[in-house]
Amino acid sequence: MRKLIAIFIVLTILTGLYISFIHIPSQASRIYGLPAPWLTLPQRVQYSAMLLWYDGLLTHPLDPSGTEQSFTIEMGEPVDSVANHLESVGLIRDAESFRTYLVYSGLDTSIQAGEYQLSTAMSAISVAHQLQDATPQEVTFVVLPGWRVEEIAESLPTSGLPITYDEFLAAAQTPPQEFDFLSGADSVEGFLYPDSYIFPREISAGEMVNELVRNSALHLTLDLKNGFEKQGLNVYQAVTLASMVQREAVHEEEQPLIASVYLNRLKIGMKLDADPTVQYAIGYNILQKTWWTNPLSLLDLQINSPYNTYIYAGLPPTPIANPGLSALRAVAFPEETEFYFFRAKCDESGFHEFSETFDEHLGNACP
Repeated sequence: MRKLIAIFIVLTILTGLYISFIHIPSQASRIYGLPAPWLTLPQRVQYSAMLLWYDGLLTHPLDPSGTEQSFTIEMGEPVDSVANHLESVGLIRDAESFRTYLVYSGLDTSIQAGEYQLSTAMSAISVAHQLQDATPQEVTFVVLPGWRVEEIAESLPTSGLPITYDEFLAAAQTPPQEFDFLSGADSVEGFLYPDSYIFPREISAGEMVNELVRNSALHLTLDLKNGFEKQGLNVYQAVTLASMVQREAVHEEEQPLIASVYLNRLKIGMKLDADPTVQYAIGYNILQKTWWTNPLSLLDLQINSPYNTYIYAGLPPTPIANPGLSALRAVAFPEETEFYFFRAKCDESGFHEFSETFDEHLGNACP
């Protein structure tokens, strides 16, 4: 009889051990995933049992139809504070069960500070995983006036967007068909409108290019187009000239004057002699680490390229950069002048001296 009692006690102990160290953790892992590898065996049992006890507090959302709300985690904020805050604003049911899951899963060590968009339609488990990535779902991306396509592409690796330099350049060489001003063009250069954009993180290169061009189309108003026509230019020609004005003018207020010089030269068939077109032809300067070589040498001015307006009369074949609205307006509504020449002032202010004759131009040379 004593032997039977002893066997019963042993079996009871073994059953208890099986339930505690095998069955409970196994059940928990099926529902909540594997525990953090650094937890000891007793800790795994403890937290597994607690999770099974909490059950629906973690796996069911508070409100399946809930809307998003902002939630901020401060730098260095303790896990307990985060959990309590989530409960206080109604994003989770219970802070203690949430903390237990974080410790069990090891997510308590990798919560990131930042601002999140969370919803009561998310379960507490989903919230816990969301707090591991503070990267916003939308990215602000800025295109500066005067950037050429390659400069926009170069800014992508640090933007938070998943688009590579090569992907963007390839997309830029496939102009959207719905815009008549790009008919026959082999690039969207000049029509990637300088602005601040908010893009979804998963946007493709083609979608991004289309959005930039679409914004350009929105800004090419009837007022601007009528102004271009008055200057004898179609949209593509006007944007080409505006890209030159954008690169040439250091100060925005001089853009209408610079535009007037170029337009005056075009009207009499005079070469435009524009440094930015030569810079565009040269391309990237490895030594200066820029796309815009400065200063240009006499040898640079002899480069045999259709973009070299010191050699070839008329506009270059395409825009050389992406002009902003002020440069576009300068071409549509230039100053009415008799100027045919301009050169940088000697005070390094970025302003220019304008003149009607070549002799006056020579007189404005720096000592």
